Amino acid sequence: MDKSVAQSDDEMPARSAATTRAQIAVDGGDARRLADQLSERLGEDAAVAVFEEPDGSWHVAIDFAQPPDEAAVRALVTETGSADAARALAFERVEQTDWVALSLAGLKPVRAGRVMVHGAHDRAAVRVNDIGIEIEAALAFGTGHHGTTRGCLLALDRLAKRRRAGDKTFARILDVGTGTGVLAMAAARMFRSHVLASDIDPRAVVVARDNARANRTAPFVTVVEAAGVSRRAVCGHAPFDLVFANILLGPLKGLAAPLARLVAPSGFVVLSGLLTAQAASALASYRAQGLVLDQRVPLDGWVTLVLRRR
Repeated sequence: MDKSVAQSDDEMPARSAATTRAQIAVDGGDARRLADQLSERLGEDAAVAVFEEPDGSWHVAIDFAQPPDEAAVRALVTETGSADAARALAFERVEQTDWVALSLAGLKPVRAGRVMVHGAHDRAAVRVNDIGIEIEAALAFGTGHHGTTRGCLLALDRLAKRRRAGDKTFARILDVGTGTGVLAMAAARMFRSHVLASDIDPRAVVVARDNARANRTAPFVTVVEAAGVSRRAVCGHAPFDLVFANILLGPLKGLAAPLARLVAPSGFVVLSGLLTAQAASALASYRAQGLVLDQRVPLDGWVTLVLRRR
């Protein structure tokens, strides 16, 4: 959660039987995008949910574990949504909420082709032929619910169909900025291949390793702490047949040259973390390195690009 939004421990009042909820009515097309962005920014100190009322209207609700700085929350909504939405945001005190139950209720299983990302509470919903990836709801980054992660999973599923048709094998795979390790685990399960997963955040490295063990993919997934791809911990395993980089436009453009050098002939690169308006800029950087566009996966205002080395 942004420090500008959360009050410090010294400033926070003692925990009471009531908490704070912020709620706003949003058009259906914007509700999911706003909820996704707020979830990314607020982290696990708040539970963000989007729901439809019986009359067809849509609402985004944010439940805070501790009283928030309301002005900072409005500023965040202005940044991720609009000034009008921020002004319309209504705060209210509500009875103490079971945060785990609320998170579980808001994180329904996510399906992307054969891959199904789910919490322990939805384990029974995994079908026989599914590739089930179990992620705890408390982990706010990389649960598969965001359009960027799901776009990568859909791209993975499409590439797997080509492989079955004899078009391509993926013996070595790299996942840059792995987060919870969802993409790495899905690729390992899909292709029974080794996946190197890296992240700059040491906490993410620990989480991804734990998830790999919990999902029985640890023999296929190696998680390392690394900034970028130039260090031997990553580049020493090149060339890669398939690379995932689900981060942000700026880092993606900075990685274009070093990442392109790690891709095997006819290898694929899957880029995400891109708003629709940012796709052309990212694509230009990678085209300059000899990669060509293979397909686009637009989803919820985000775009996943699948590139291929000539």
